[in-house]
Amino acid sequence: MNAPQAGFASNANLVIFNEDFQSLRLAFENDRYPEWNVRKDRLKKLVAMLQKYREEIKQAISADFGHRSLHESEMVELFPSLEGLHNAISNGKGWMKPRSKSVGMYFIPASASLMPQPLGVVGIIVPWNYPLYLAIGPLTAALAAGNRAYIKMSEYSLNLTDVLTRAITEFFGRDLIRVVNGGPELASEFTRLPFDHIIFTGSTPVGKHVMRAAAENLTPVTLELGGKSPVIITEATLNNPGRFFNAVVRTLAGKTLNAGQTCIAPDYVLVPRKGLDAFYTAARKHLDAKFPGGAASDDFTGIVSDRHYRRLQNALEEARLSGARVETLMGSPRPDQRKIPLTLVSGVESASILEQEEIFGPVLPVVPYDTLEQALAYVNARPRPLALYLFDDRSAIQEHVMRQTIAGGVSINETLMHIAQDSLPFGGVGASGMGHYHGEYGFETLSKMKPIFKQSKLNAMFLLAPPYGRVFETMMKIMTR
Repeated sequence: MNAPQAGFASNANLVIFNEDFQSLRLAFENDRYPEWNVRKDRLKKLVAMLQKYREEIKQAISADFGHRSLHESEMVELFPSLEGLHNAISNGKGWMKPRSKSVGMYFIPASASLMPQPLGVVGIIVPWNYPLYLAIGPLTAALAAGNRAYIKMSEYSLNLTDVLTRAITEFFGRDLIRVVNGGPELASEFTRLPFDHIIFTGSTPVGKHVMRAAAENLTPVTLELGGKSPVIITEATLNNPGRFFNAVVRTLAGKTLNAGQTCIAPDYVLVPRKGLDAFYTAARKHLDAKFPGGAASDDFTGIVSDRHYRRLQNALEEARLSGARVETLMGSPRPDQRKIPLTLVSGVESASILEQEEIFGPVLPVVPYDTLEQALAYVNARPRPLALYLFDDRSAIQEHVMRQTIAGGVSINETLMHIAQDSLPFGGVGASGMGHYHGEYGFETLSKMKPIFKQSKLNAMFLLAPPYGRVFETMMKIMTR
């Protein structure tokens, strides 16, 4: 598959890039408030586009990764993208309707409402790890809200960029959606464009750069970052063999999906101290059954680039040299496919790479604890994560953990699945991001919820107008009592 060239943008490319943005801006100015039938048609075209190009999309993503299971891409890229589109098609007309609001008692019989209004041109900065879903998800919200969109793809997603550019041009022309790909220079220029909103998905350090650049235009940003998302397995779960094995299975499902290259992947797991060996044993049993071919399995994804592969290998080597317990559970690495077997690590030093940085790969630290409060203190001593996972069936413990921790989102007795619910907002908190989208929340994020106050023909405002006197003073006493 031939891919376009990427890297640093030339001055000529930057000129074209800015012209593309201005073209989208002009198109919006000529159609500031698309009616629902127009928006619905755009969303349906996006569905048809994904269906037509689905095989090319999966092949392109696999080529960009070096290897990724086509079945996995069907599940984690196409399925949630299409689900989000169907949700918007079914509910978007209702989202567009003005929302009636109450007025203060002294303003009756006036009325108040919120009118969702398109913002204009939305910038979408897409990472390499879920390059289709993290482009289509924000795009769905942008189109449902009546906006136009400019999508910046990752320089690691060259093949997919080629497919999306051809597909979007075929289905939409060039005045609704544009796609661009380039290196750091172009990415920097992209964030400096005067967008009406930017949705960025990526690392926390890069998110800071995006926010600084967007501030020059006072462009609002939604930052979907990452961080070290914990799993907590309680002692009560450990003492129930069936529930404990399920906890191990679901934790590993969240970690092996896309080889751990997921912003909400479990980054470390907290296990009661007496259950440390049991976790290793259960993990080995499960992975032997799930991936009989080990890391060489076609169902196991490669690391996206040589740089990321070396980073993970260096982190593991550092852990080994420090005396940590390092156990590889899926055979040997496959450097030719940049595949690293799922590896459990315990006893890592606090200053280590695995302790300090988001891992973003198939390496899972297992951290023993003695009491649940100690486990919660461990979580709360670190930056607020994008996701938190708890395995415990007791409602009182679930409520306690929810109240005592802060995270962008939570799955209980499961991992990852909260991101797939279009009825829930998705977003981070603190170092893991700001703002949210998905479903109606994405529609509202990419709309101006314009407040409108409508005065009644019959009103008492004359009582509060000059010249001020006894009537005014009486009214003020009543209104400020």
